[in-house]
Amino acid sequence: MQQVSIYQEAFVSYLNNFIKPREPESLYNPINYILKLGGKRLRPVLTLMTAEIFNCDYKKALDAALSIEVFHNFSLVHDDIMDDAPLRRGEETVHEKWDLNTGILSGDAMLIMAYQLFENYSPDVFQALARLFSKTALEVCEGQQFDVDFETRDNVTIPEYLKMIEYKTAVLVGAAMKMGAIVAQATKEDQDIIYEFGKNLGIAFQLQDDYLDVFGDPKTFGKQVGGDIIENKKTYLYLKAVEFSEADKKTELQHLYSLNTTDHSEKIKTAKQIFVSSGSAEATKKAIEVYTNKAFTVLDHLNVSEKNKLGLIAFGKQLMGRNV
Repeated sequence: MQQVSIYQEAFVSYLNNFIKPREPESLYNPINYILKLGGKRLRPVLTLMTAEIFNCDYKKALDAALSIEVFHNFSLVHDDIMDDAPLRRGEETVHEKWDLNTGILSGDAMLIMAYQLFENYSPDVFQALARLFSKTALEVCEGQQFDVDFETRDNVTIPEYLKMIEYKTAVLVGAAMKMGAIVAQATKEDQDIIYEFGKNLGIAFQLQDDYLDVFGDPKTFGKQVGGDIIENKKTYLYLKAVEFSEADKKTELQHLYSLNTTDHSEKIKTAKQIFVSSGSAEATKKAIEVYTNKAFTVLDHLNVSEKNKLGLIAFGKQLMGRNV
């Protein structure tokens, strides 16, 4: 198991070779643009790492890793259209830089290109990758729709929210790892175990993102702290606060989340106070710990060397060690 930086460098090099001028430029230039915008490249790194954990040359998994990254960026293009978002990673979104129709069509093309990358594998590996990919892609769409539906609902439950983040975020992390195991031709049992590891780590990561959005250090978080409060997003923090709060604080919080203010500072300050006083902040930290440990526990049954298990645990701890 290599250092993460080695997988990142190998993947970025492979991605850069994939990004090239094609005709018609009006279709492919936006695709090349979004793929060049950077990001953590977490999912493709997980694919490469997993292939090597199962004693396969990680370079054999580069096409699968690229497929995951192309799909992830396709979903971002369409999400940005749905959210009418002006910026992505500090730059103009595709539909803003070009137009709405270009964003839709270039996104569609990216989904097809992601599938095409499986053609570089043998028929049995192709079939397994395509089956997993189709299942995951549909779940991501379901998760996105749940998220949209929750914006207009006042009765979202904790299990519903956890299902939403599992589908919208975590299944793609699990699939990225399982794809590496498929390329390495690991046993079906090991493929399923590594998927569960990735999925649970993905849930923990998203819950931590919810927490850091409110309580993170603005210098290290990389996004506007309090953004979810400003947008009235019913995150795990919010739902737990509603569950735990006395009637007056519950009403105050629900009223806060019905407002669209121009001065956000007081709204963020009040919501944070309720999250802390209700016990919601502590409950969210506990949930992050539960899902992280759940991910680590499934590794007990994984048929790889202890060294590789420890490598996965170290990676998980590093991933979950963001500053709060």
